[in-house]
Amino acid sequence: MRYPAVYLTLASVGLLIGCHRAEPTRPALDPIAQATPAAGSTPLDYAAPPDSTIPADPMGAAIRRGRDLFTQTTTLLPRYAPGNIVCSSCHLDAGRRPDAASLAGVYARYPKYMTRTGAVVTLQDRINHCFTRSLAGSRLPDDSREMHDLMAYLAFLSTGVPHGAHVVGESIPKLPPLTGDSTTGAAIYATTCVVCHGAGGAGIPPAIPALWGAPSYSIGASMSREERAAAFIRHFMPQTAPGSLTDQQAYDLAAFINSHERPDMPNKANDWPLGGAPTDLPYDTRDHAARRPPARLLPRSRPTEALVSAAPTLGPTDR
Repeated sequence: MRYPAVYLTLASVGLLIGCHRAEPTRPALDPIAQATPAAGSTPLDYAAPPDSTIPADPMGAAIRRGRDLFTQTTTLLPRYAPGNIVCSSCHLDAGRRPDAASLAGVYARYPKYMTRTGAVVTLQDRINHCFTRSLAGSRLPDDSREMHDLMAYLAFLSTGVPHGAHVVGESIPKLPPLTGDSTTGAAIYATTCVVCHGAGGAGIPPAIPALWGAPSYSIGASMSREERAAAFIRHFMPQTAPGSLTDQQAYDLAAFINSHERPDMPNKANDWPLGGAPTDLPYDTRDHAARRPPARLLPRSRPTEALVSAAPTLGPTDR
């Protein structure tokens, strides 16, 4: 019988743990508890364990490699992340900061159903959605050591979180619906953002990400939506004075940034196949007309490697 890759990865993590008995002071590295929280239960007030608790054994080595891949993605995986954005550009503090797309506890919430794909996806799939959309790169092979290392790091960030549980601060808080003005945003950018991200939006690799152009996120990334970009800006930018902008200023900046050219996303018209696309989505889908699309879309160098397909349904002869 052939097992899905996520179960093979879980099995390999279990084998490593079994071969290296944990000291009493170490955290349990298997983050999946037996109990599954009831639907609608209160999110856990949870903090991921510090790096100082990573064990000094082969499992710990995998966790550290995964952390390095997460924070140095473009340097260590240039073929798969060719631009100027790393995983921790959006998931701040190496995936730990609450309300900044925190990944604490994420390992316990997959596999899960995604409305954007209209299918149940594994955590490997979700990682590859980030590589192909937010990093405008190529999907990592599920059976690669790099994928296993990233999974090990996310498992570590989720130590002790029960299966299916949500934690406080796991997503970027939503902003009230507003409409940004790109002209006003350009003026704010010139006084607030240009010192770090540059007049051309290219950033300073690898520390400061690109905001538009070929090295930036694709149109298929969540940040290409005006509200999602505005929410991130409102809470975390500028880094020298986070939270100093108003909601409207954040929307104005998001409108200006997302008006620029950026990489295309192959097969994007098939997103949200069952309907329900966000109203600020900047590209057409089956039941949605693009809202405020960017000036131009840039072709991808390896478009077929940017696709993360939903798992196929077995035919009668396969069962």
